[in-house]
Amino acid sequence: MCTEPRYAIRQSQAGISLVEVVVFILVMGIGVVGLLNLMNRTVLHSADPLLQKQALAVAESLLEEVMLQPFTVCDPAAYDPAMGACAQAEGAGPETIDGTPQSRYSPATPFNNVNDYHGFAMNDGIYAISDGATVIAGLEKYTANVTVTEVGGDFGLAAGEAVRINVRVTNPAGEEVVLSGYRFRYASTP
Repeated sequence: MCTEPRYAIRQSQAGISLVEVVVFILVMGIGVVGLLNLMNRTVLHSADPLLQKQALAVAESLLEEVMLQPFTVCDPAAYDPAMGACAQAEGAGPETIDGTPQSRYSPATPFNNVNDYHGFAMNDGIYAISDGATVIAGLEKYTANVTVTEVGGDFGLAAGEAVRINVRVTNPAGEEVVLSGYRFRYASTP
């Protein structure tokens, strides 16, 4: 015999209501939209590390190129081995940051000293060291510039005895990578 009224049995067996289903769908929809927005942001910014890494590689390469040049009192082209000193011809003499007309790409008057790179810029893409006419594929929208500053006084030396080399590379997104290096004059002759 059943002692419970019939309506009590029906209430305990009831399922979920329409309101509960709508609230569940709404909460799940908001969660899915949030997840898709997060994935969209991740995909949009996934190329950023590549741009930064390429800019860093260009800056490292250019800084290494400059740092490997001699840093002597004479421009190597002005050194007279017979005299054992700098030639005294017009335009020759001690190497300074003066913007002597030399070129990174010229076989006749190449950059041959650290100071020659002062003011060097690539504003319309990055060029290979051997070719100043063709931009390296993929680096068309990058820019680079080099500054060489006398900093010997910071080390208790004469101003021209040490230089700081700054290489600034800007990627297509407008982000800059700046690398610096120091060179000390190591010899009076090349």
